Amino acid sequence: MKLYSSLFLLLFSFFSFAQLPDGFTYVKDVITDLDVELRYNTSNNFLGKPVDGYHSNKLILTKQTAQALKLVQEELQNKNLCLKVYDGYRPQRAVNHFVRWAKVLNDTINKSRFYPNVKKRHLFKKGYIASKSGHSRGSTVDLTIVDGNTGKPLDMGSPYDFFGKESWVDYSGITKKQKENRQLLQAVMLKHGFRNYPKEWWHFTLRHEPFPKTFFDFPIE
Repeated sequence: MKLYSSLFLLLFSFFSFAQLPDGFTYVKDVITDLDVELRYNTSNNFLGKPVDGYHSNKLILTKQTAQALKLVQEELQNKNLCLKVYDGYRPQRAVNHFVRWAKVLNDTINKSRFYPNVKKRHLFKKGYIASKSGHSRGSTVDLTIVDGNTGKPLDMGSPYDFFGKESWVDYSGITKKQKENRQLLQAVMLKHGFRNYPKEWWHFTLRHEPFPKTFFDFPIE
């Protein structure tokens, strides 16, 4: 009897843990072949460590956003290209982690890769770190385009999450091909209902997002 009780509690905990709020979905249930690399679930990010709330590499978005992203993926695949997603829904606790990190001025392990030309104490003033993020509303994605044959990301002229003018969409100091790659990403995302944040070529939010004023904090499991 104790064994059955233990199994029941284990299964109950699993399904309760995996349950998402109404209106959200695991994106792989909608786009089965999507390339996902949640950078904040790893140490390959500007903090140099996994971020609070990221417990797995499972991309979560609102259902409307996932459906719109599926249309983007299908259009790109007609050109032998695919999407690669670096971040989607972001728990508020992760944003809080960013804020705490930004206040520890001597913690600069990945400065040379992600913010070489910005002093850490200026990250708030310049808008790179904030106490709220559109990602926590569930309809914002950070992504790029990859070659369908090699799986290699197209050259966008700056790395994902690079803090600096080099990441601005209209930055002029990049090659013609890099500009074309950025414009391709812009065009296909805008066509399917997304708007871009002009200081980050990778950052898009669904227009008419379903939770425009709600910042969620459930973990990514």
